[in-house]
Amino acid sequence: MKLKYLVFVCLLFSVFHTVNAQWVKGKKKGYYKLSAWSLVADQHYTDTGNIDPNATRGLFNLSFYGEYGITNKLDIIAYVPFFSRTYQNDQVSGTTGEVILEGEDLNSIGDSDIGLRYSIVQHNKLALSASLKLGLPIGEDTGGSDGSFQTGDGEFNQLLQLDLGIPIILKEIPLYIKTFLGFNNRTQNFSDELHFGGEVGISFWKNKIWLIGRLSTVQSLQNGDRSAQSSQGSIFANNIEYTSLGGEIAYYITKKIGLSFSYTSTIDGRIVYANPALSGGIFIDIK
Repeated sequence: MKLKYLVFVCLLFSVFHTVNAQWVKGKKKGYYKLSAWSLVADQHYTDTGNIDPNATRGLFNLSFYGEYGITNKLDIIAYVPFFSRTYQNDQVSGTTGEVILEGEDLNSIGDSDIGLRYSIVQHNKLALSASLKLGLPIGEDTGGSDGSFQTGDGEFNQLLQLDLGIPIILKEIPLYIKTFLGFNNRTQNFSDELHFGGEVGISFWKNKIWLIGRLSTVQSLQNGDRSAQSSQGSIFANNIEYTSLGGEIAYYITKKIGLSFSYTSTIDGRIVYANPALSGGIFIDIK
């Protein structure tokens, strides 16, 4: 749920933007993506920022992401992980090879997002937009023998975010720079959060290939009293904090259809898994 999916991211969200920094799609235009996301973690950041080992756990999502222009200044956006799987591998003795603890898994729909993005300023040199995303707690917030198997966090949140984008032409090569700042209001005694970061994208081969780099940070305001659901790291616990660095490559097969692949690594964190996440998908871009 939300940008905690380390993709961001991501998570949020893993969608990329065209070089004119046009964050709002435009009336009857859209971007739609089916993707698979995977995180396999055998270590996590503690509440002090140290890295400790844990029993190998994995999370896997099949998701739909979409943007559609209601008007030239207003988009509706949605993210739905329609299949979400969380699991833990068998714990095996290193000396005897016997299974010490059998693995478990939980399959369900995941927490989803729906929202609106509004264009405040949009022209050839700058684009500024505001978005409101609502986190819908439709995943499972407790599962498994110890209740720590989750596909959601059980809270309804509201993320208000500003995005600023600037297009650049460098020796006839199009690129863009984008930065964002957001405030995430969380319910159910979860702490509120600040979200901020940026990305840089550059295009090659007549806009058929886009290379994108992203830096994203989530900071907890430490104003909730809900305890962490797991001491072994999570993406759904309270007071999660992290800084993630990642990249994406997108290839247009046709003018509208393309493939993308992304890699995201958490370079610093609190109460969150410390392993990288991978994502790949197919998209339709209607301009």
